[in-house]
Amino acid sequence: MHDTNRRQWLTAIAAAAACTALPAIASNATAVEVWKDPSCGCCQDWIDHMQANGFAVTTHESGNAAVRARLGLPQRLGSCHTALVGGYLLEGHVPAADVRKLLKEKPKALGLAVPGMPVGSPGMDGPAYNGRKDPYDVLLVTKNLMNSDVSTRVFTSYR
Repeated sequence: MHDTNRRQWLTAIAAAAACTALPAIASNATAVEVWKDPSCGCCQDWIDHMQANGFAVTTHESGNAAVRARLGLPQRLGSCHTALVGGYLLEGHVPAADVRKLLKEKPKALGLAVPGMPVGSPGMDGPAYNGRKDPYDVLLVTKNLMNSDVSTRVFTSYR
């Protein structure tokens, strides 16, 4: 997708999110729009984590593959849900603290990704995992405007 089309699409999504999140705006909560599979419990646990940390979440139970592709995020960085917040994409089980850090620092990036579903990340930390915490990285995802190559670097490491 061309960057101009991507920006137009993100703007349209952000506008839609703003319209559907009017109570969130009134309460000063940061609006997050999430696409997930309707039967995914860990996605709902991540949504609960975000809401507990002051985010107002609008959920689309339509899966996330089409949104991820439209936003230009490679499959290799994929997870079970995709979200938009403040013009950035979030892929997978990104901790709320890292989302706040992203929104504060405002780097030139597509957003943040936690590929796969690491045990111990928000939403993958329920009683079924018996307190297990696997190491994982939150990746800052950037896109080269000249050739559309997507690259990553570690934003936060959890060990």
